[in-house]
Amino acid sequence: MIAPPMKTLLATLLTLGCVLTVRAQVHTETIEYKDGDTVLEGYSAYDESIQGKRPAVLIIHQWKGLTDYEKKRAEMLAKLDYNVFALDIYGKGVRPQDAKEAGEQAGIYKSNRQLLRQRANAGLAVLTAHKLTDPKRVAAIGYCFGGLGVIELARSGADVSGVVSFHGALDSPKPEDGKNIKCRVLALHGADDPHVPAKDVAAFEDEMRQAKVDWQLVKYGGAVHAFTDWTAGTDNSKGAAYNEKADKRSWAAMQQFFAEIFH
Repeated sequence: MIAPPMKTLLATLLTLGCVLTVRAQVHTETIEYKDGDTVLEGYSAYDESIQGKRPAVLIIHQWKGLTDYEKKRAEMLAKLDYNVFALDIYGKGVRPQDAKEAGEQAGIYKSNRQLLRQRANAGLAVLTAHKLTDPKRVAAIGYCFGGLGVIELARSGADVSGVVSFHGALDSPKPEDGKNIKCRVLALHGADDPHVPAKDVAAFEDEMRQAKVDWQLVKYGGAVHAFTDWTAGTDNSKGAAYNEKADKRSWAAMQQFFAEIFH
C-alpha cells in the first residue's frame, strides 16, 4: 500500500507530466500571403494548448530563404509561449540552392532597402493580424541577411517593441533613417565576423547614438558569421561557422531582451 504522502507526490508528478505533455503541442502551418502581386509563403507556429493572445515574434530568414532552420527556430519560440511567424522575403518557391543563387537573391534586397522593408512589413502585417497576437507586444528577429532585415524593419518606423539581429549586416545607405526607429534594438555580433567590416559596426553605433535609439550591441569572442547556424560547420577559417557558446549566449540574450520589452 502506498502511504498518503507518496500518493500525493505521485499525483503531483503525473499532473506535471500531463501539463508538460500538453504544453508541447505546437501547431504549425504554411501561410500564403501577398505583397502586391508577389505571392509569398511563410510559416506559422504557436502552442495551441495555451488560450488567448500572447506576445508575438516575427522571424526573417538568412540568405537562402525560408528553410527548415527558421522553422525550427519558430517552433523553439512557440514552446516559449510566443506566437511566431517566419516570413518569406523572396517569394513562394524561390529558395536558393547554393551560395551563388543566395547571393543573387539577397543582393536584390540589399541594393533596394525600400523593397526589403516593404517585404518585412508585409510579413509583420500577417503576424499582427493573427488571432493570437497581442499587437502591443510584437518583436522581430533575423539571422544573417534577416539580421539586416529586422534592422531595416526598425528603420522603416515599424510599430514593434524591439528587434534582434543575429550576425546580421549592420550597414545603411541612409544612416539618417535611424531617426525613424521607435523600438529597442539588440544586435548580436560575432567579434571575428569577416563579413561585417569594423567600419560598418562603427557606423551602426554612430547611427544609433545620433538617433537616440535604445540599443545594445553584444560581441561574442571567437565567433564568426552564422554563429547560430548549426548547419554551418565549425571551421572559423571559412568565415561562417557554428559556435555553440555564442549560439546559447545569444539565445539567452534574446530571451532576456524579450522579458524586458514584453513586461
